Amino acid sequence: MAVAAQAIEDRPQLGILMMLVAWYFFAIIDVSAKWLALAGFPAFQLVFMRYAGHLVISVGMIAKDGMTLDRFRTDHIWLVLSRALLLISATLGNFYALSYLPLTIISAIMFSSPIIVCFLSMTILKEKIGPWRWGAIVLGFAGVLIVIRPFGETFHPAMILPLYNATALALYSLMTRKLAGIVATETQQLYLGALGTMLTLPFALWFWIPPQSLLDTVLLIGLGVLGWGGHQLLTNAHRFAPANTLMPYTYSFMIYIAAFSWLIFGDVPDFWVVVGALVIVASGLIIWKREQRT
Repeated sequence: MAVAAQAIEDRPQLGILMMLVAWYFFAIIDVSAKWLALAGFPAFQLVFMRYAGHLVISVGMIAKDGMTLDRFRTDHIWLVLSRALLLISATLGNFYALSYLPLTIISAIMFSSPIIVCFLSMTILKEKIGPWRWGAIVLGFAGVLIVIRPFGETFHPAMILPLYNATALALYSLMTRKLAGIVATETQQLYLGALGTMLTLPFALWFWIPPQSLLDTVLLIGLGVLGWGGHQLLTNAHRFAPANTLMPYTYSFMIYIAAFSWLIFGDVPDFWVVVGALVIVASGLIIWKREQRT
């Protein structure tokens, strides 16, 4: 029998706590990936380790109640796989960009995702967008331009990758909302890990670099463990609280990243990165506030 989806519950405090811990895990993943990328590990190897560990844990979580093929079945296979592919491609782009950009710049650009969700809700879901949300969308993209400064000396082509990642994460977020309470979290996790492992395995083997220290080994394994844990918490958070309640707490990631980036890599964001990040956060919070009224 396939794993049943758990019912949606009204427990907003638990959902918020799950979001805060999930984004803390994701911040540690990005810090670990940057450390490993600077040590010379290729992006494909990092992504493979991220999803291979994820897959092993996911199989174990489902198989503990019976190792039958029916346990791994879902009636929404294409939606589950499409959701997984979006996150996998975003992870690859993110890990590649980490070799060239500070963590603070990547996180600031990627957190235009709620703004893109609002824009996609209008274009794909045909939702009506009022002048406040239109203004927030324009404000958010202005913030992205402030961070990127496409015509300035600080511009790097790798800055295009976080923009794609933000779009992929926006679509991933919409699909996560759609699947909440319909497909079990464990099933979504399984297909995410399986697809990520299969797609990156050939490239990982081709570019593979053996870890030379215990720290490198721990960080590589931690990519998968924390990735699974973060997405387990993130997906379950949507069972306990609506997206509008959870959205502001996603910005905790930027606080985590700024602290880790300064403490570990000595990276201090310049004035315009801080300004751009604040503009992006402000636009996201405007959208959140207006959605609460609808």
